Amino acid sequence: MLVHLSVHNYAIVEHLDLELDSGMSVISGETGAGKSIMLDALGLTLGDRADSGVVRPGADKADILASFDLSAIAEARAWLAERDLDIEGPCILRRVITAEGRSRGYINGTPCPQSDLKALGELLIDIHSQHEHQSLLKVDTHRRLLDEFAGSQELARQVQLAAQRWKQTRNELQRLSNQGDEQRARHQLLSYQLEELENLALGEDELEQLEQEHKTLTNAESLLSACRLVIEQCSESDAGNVLSALASSLNRLSGAQGQPNALGEAVSLLASAQIQVEEAVGELNRFLDHFDADPQRLQLLEERLDTIYTLARKHRTQPGELAALQQQLFEELESLNADDLTLERLGEELAAYERHYQEKAGELSALRAQAASTLAASVEQEMQALGMPGGRFHIALSPSPSDEPQPNGRELVEFLVSANPGQQLKPLAKVASGGELSRISLAIQVITAQTSRVPTLVFDEVDVGIGGPTAEVVGQLLRRLGERGQVLTVTHLPQVAAQGHQHLYVHKVRGRDATHTAVSKLDGTQRIEEIARMLGGLDLTEESLAHARQMVGSANA
Repeated sequence: MLVHLSVHNYAIVEHLDLELDSGMSVISGETGAGKSIMLDALGLTLGDRADSGVVRPGADKADILASFDLSAIAEARAWLAERDLDIEGPCILRRVITAEGRSRGYINGTPCPQSDLKALGELLIDIHSQHEHQSLLKVDTHRRLLDEFAGSQELARQVQLAAQRWKQTRNELQRLSNQGDEQRARHQLLSYQLEELENLALGEDELEQLEQEHKTLTNAESLLSACRLVIEQCSESDAGNVLSALASSLNRLSGAQGQPNALGEAVSLLASAQIQVEEAVGELNRFLDHFDADPQRLQLLEERLDTIYTLARKHRTQPGELAALQQQLFEELESLNADDLTLERLGEELAAYERHYQEKAGELSALRAQAASTLAASVEQEMQALGMPGGRFHIALSPSPSDEPQPNGRELVEFLVSANPGQQLKPLAKVASGGELSRISLAIQVITAQTSRVPTLVFDEVDVGIGGPTAEVVGQLLRRLGERGQVLTVTHLPQVAAQGHQHLYVHKVRGRDATHTAVSKLDGTQRIEEIARMLGGLDLTEESLAHARQMVGSANA
């Protein structure tokens, strides 16, 4: 609840510090004393728009600070914790407006945008005024109040979560599906390319072996001629050959008498050379015996190599890199196959989320329909008690215009009212009379206060246009609200003022050079005198004082 309000240099308020308690606080005073100025200043801390005209003449800035006890407002504490703005002790909202028109907002000392002040403020205070924006004019508030009255907040949260998950899954599915045509074409191309490479079946080191064999077969004639010539020169030439020359040389050296030891090494080398030439001739003969210069084999080699080279050119790569390319294409194809599986999985998830949504949304619709008639009848009864005989109240549950899962459920919720007999039911936002709107709002709040998340209600002159017994009923209703939380009400009616748990008196203090607004918290005697003044004017009489005591005593009783 609101525990402290500090206002500096705002409009005609020079300095104001106000301590507030739970229950119903009455704010009274003469017309023009500045009662509504206090609420306007409070509204600035809750994110209302401001301009430089609100700064007190002669001051460089207006500074408004509001402190709240959040011990019983879990939603507000969670909001602060999510943004790392929570601190020990009261929550402090501050607004500073300079004479040049610049505005700064703070939450617990941390600068914040006006939107954050507004979002947090909606969890803390609901201001009902003929001139202020009211949350009851929003259809979102209508839905929230109905869900709170029906006790279906958790179910509504589940519906919202199911719709969000459905939408996220649908968007991802659409994203992948939009890529489908391109991916299918790519998948087809990769499959064809991989089939070509798999049919090629290029073995490890096969290319190197093929190229070497092709080179050998291509040079077969010159190679065979060379081999035969070497064999002839080494062993078959009649004019002399290498082996004959080596044998003759060994015979001469070996048969010499008195061979020096120094020739032994030469003899050994010649003998070794003879052996190596004989082995070389043997190898050449074996090569000639087994070498097959088959033209068909050469043709097969050329066809195989041409297939490899052609495929490499097609993929703009080197023939030796075809194996790596095949692995790369395989991995890309596997990735596309995984996307296909993802599409299938997302389709199944989307159907599951929609089934879950429809189940929960159906339960929520049933609870809303059941609670709507009960809430409407209760509010209508309070409206008639508040001086609106024949007034009607209806909660319209109309189907959502979209067939897709919606975060707020299957239906739109809107409050419809008719303030006078014979008038057509209209949306609450289109009620023309500010006084009627305030009383309708009061009737709604009286019924929903037990479940409302907003702990502090502010009513600015809800008694405009009413009097007599109806004014007393208004006061009683406000007091009932105050017993459940905190109510601030600006009033001109003594019947309403007498119902308050505390009484604040707003008045002007006139100095030599300036006039400013002050607020006093009235004690028992002062309160009786203020209510008597509201009853009978400036001159207090014993009759008006006695009447005031009787009214306060009846309210306390």
